[in-house]
Amino acid sequence: MTVRSGLRVAVTGVGAVTAWGAGVEALWAGLVSGGTAVGPFSRWDHARETTHVAGEVPGVPDDPGRADVGIADRFALAAATEALTMAGIDLPVEATGVYFGSSTGGMFESERWYARATGRAPGRPRLRDLAYQPVSAPAQAVARRFGICGPVCTVSSACASGTLAVAVALDALRAGDVGVAVVGGADSLCATTYGGFNSLRSVDERPCRPFRADRAGLSLGEGGAVLVLEPWDDAVARGARPLAEMLGVGASSDASHMTAPDAEGRGAARALLLALRDGGVGPDDVDFVNLHGTGTPLNDAAEWSALRSVFGDRAGRIPATATKASIGHLLGSAGAAEAVATVLCLRERAVHPTAGSAAVDPATPVDLVVGEPRRIGPRALALSLSLAFGGCNAALACRGTTGV
Repeated sequence: MTVRSGLRVAVTGVGAVTAWGAGVEALWAGLVSGGTAVGPFSRWDHARETTHVAGEVPGVPDDPGRADVGIADRFALAAATEALTMAGIDLPVEATGVYFGSSTGGMFESERWYARATGRAPGRPRLRDLAYQPVSAPAQAVARRFGICGPVCTVSSACASGTLAVAVALDALRAGDVGVAVVGGADSLCATTYGGFNSLRSVDERPCRPFRADRAGLSLGEGGAVLVLEPWDDAVARGARPLAEMLGVGASSDASHMTAPDAEGRGAARALLLALRDGGVGPDDVDFVNLHGTGTPLNDAAEWSALRSVFGDRAGRIPATATKASIGHLLGSAGAAEAVATVLCLRERAVHPTAGSAAVDPATPVDLVVGEPRRIGPRALALSLSLAFGGCNAALACRGTTGV
């Protein structure tokens, strides 16, 4: 295929399954409420842990094709079905790619198999549970369901995975390798990651409160999110109404520590600047930022340093939000879920508020949107930032649209 330089890329469909329930309308209603869906959960017995809240999806979606699929696969299939239905596209199956981010895949099912096999839980261990283990399983499930015969790629770079999946999809579209990209992520809660983050003492006993003075850690969540990306001209030619324009993605590495971010936010700043450069825009063009916003003291401080580096004196005047306060941290699929949330903000022309009631920490004085949504223009430019263990950073830039 021919490289399409300067290609404009439209977002024509989005789908989501989160702790607010199935569907992007449930997600948007939860986000604009200013509340949080993080709370007590029941997926497994966590009595021995030090914290007991998470963003658990209420009622795992049924799968109409097969009753026996992994939880993360179900999240992926439900989100992809919604996104493709919204896009209204007849997929060119050999010219469509699937690009997903994930970090746990079917780990929950593997834990269930192990517990049964060792007699720690009732029931017969099923070998099928082990088949869900690969982090590539959600993307492969989507490809099988929709008969997609183009490339299927899974990125697993911790919490930046979903945003990096968008980067791979953009490259494929620009190179002409695919004509449509189904891009997203899916992860389910599991005891391994929940216990691991608790052992690091990074999980808050209460729902996380990014950038608030009383923040004390993150909250884990689960779910799936999908965006349909296609060349702008192709979307318009078939009568689609783009939800947003995906402008660019940037990525970087701190190359400093196994878990802690670079304290000065230098890697995060590079990712933001690269996303802006990739999109042909600059810092002065940005109208709001969806921050990684885990609620851990070190992460929030590093992000504030990155904002100061990129935006200078304007850093504290750019509207900012943090989706994780509402749905929890979806790990490898967090970037995809926050990309969907950002597109919804552009579609609705309003930045969703960040859950929590305490004052913003004076040490990280971001212009946090709180209480009520904040209005933005139809052509607003947004950034969404993802940071990950190992110092992996990724950011995307997208713009609102008035239509075709």
